[in-house]
Amino acid sequence: MPKMKNSILKITAIFGLTTVLLNSCGPKDNPPLVYFPDMYFPVAYDPLMKAKDAYSDHENEIPAFVARNGATGLSPVEGTVPQNKDGIVSEETLPKNVDEYNAGYDASRLVTASPLNPKNLEKDLARGKVLFDHTCSACHGTGGDGQGPIVKSGAYSGVPNYADRDITIGSIHYVLTNGRNAMGSYAGQLNVGDRWRVALYVYNTFKAPTATVAPTEAAPAATEDKTNAK
Repeated sequence: MPKMKNSILKITAIFGLTTVLLNSCGPKDNPPLVYFPDMYFPVAYDPLMKAKDAYSDHENEIPAFVARNGATGLSPVEGTVPQNKDGIVSEETLPKNVDEYNAGYDASRLVTASPLNPKNLEKDLARGKVLFDHTCSACHGTGGDGQGPIVKSGAYSGVPNYADRDITIGSIHYVLTNGRNAMGSYAGQLNVGDRWRVALYVYNTFKAPTATVAPTEAAPAATEDKTNAK
């Protein structure tokens, strides 16, 4: 009898274990909780698309996109740096040849204002100075006179004094974007908004104070009062 009881217990245990294993490994059409629903029910993400009812066919889903009114495009992670916080869309394309470059440069000289918000001029000039000192002053000098440490070392020459150049805010930005002569493009180092800030700083600091001003009309000479002349 003891042997028979042991056999029955062993058979029962094996049968129970087999049942558990088969149930756990088999397909689950309705698991108790889905922690990562997109791994079970993938949704195509499109920043311009709204999810109609994400995972609505599944009763056990964790609702998605509800807090964002169905939008699938997520906002940047807190602490990340936006690429274009100024909202300036640069429609510039690299010139394909010398003629295109020269035509673009000539057109840029007619631009006398930046697309940045004029209310932020003081902040933009301050940031422009920081960027200029870090990026440009090695050649152009902190005084914009073309006497940066690289030039003074004798390793490089021919950097102009801004005060002697016929430049505008637009032409400075154009050169920063496309380069000129021996100077390469800085579009890879400075985004479009910061290039305008550097252009603002360069023009307002090194060029505007020395810009030619139309001479004021001379005051008429005082006429001699002959009423008391003897």
